[in-house]
Amino acid sequence: MLRSLYSRTMALAGGPKAEPALAAISFAESSFFPLPPDLLLGPMAAARPEMWLRYAITCTVASVLGGLLGYAIGYFLAESVGRWIVDLYHLTHGIESFREAYAKWGVWIILIKGLTPIPYKLVTIASGMAAFSLPVFVLASIVTRGVRFTLVAWLFAKFGPTIAPVIERRIGLVMAGVALAIVLGVIAVILIG
Repeated sequence: MLRSLYSRTMALAGGPKAEPALAAISFAESSFFPLPPDLLLGPMAAARPEMWLRYAITCTVASVLGGLLGYAIGYFLAESVGRWIVDLYHLTHGIESFREAYAKWGVWIILIKGLTPIPYKLVTIASGMAAFSLPVFVLASIVTRGVRFTLVAWLFAKFGPTIAPVIERRIGLVMAGVALAIVLGVIAVILIG
């Protein structure tokens, strides 16, 4: 099953619909979708290394635009849609801690959390709930998401072809590592949040 999922992801990554799919996932992940776009961005950069920067930019722009949707959900729909999304991902404690932390740390919250596997939707919705400065939010999001996606795309473009055989041989271990990173991100939200 994992080998089939890996094969399909690599086929999508090298195909003509890869970039629109990457943009859609990146947009959605910033406000409501559970999976990070890195899961597609990495294989895309490995499949077409000459396109790594374009993919990183696509991912960043779509993520920031999706972040604006998350911000709007937190600002305008905090008690309905915002609360539902936060509850869906069991981030209620994290969102309350974020609101308190914004008063003290502001932009640093966005910069640090946007680089980590901690769900970015938490940052975007909490930013809206806290009525954080929209221009500062956008600039911090561009920086933090841009750095993260550029690094992921570059690493996969540079080392992807050499590590692809290792991934194919050890697909179970690689997927366990990805799952562990996601779980650790959620635990970090709970503990740090």
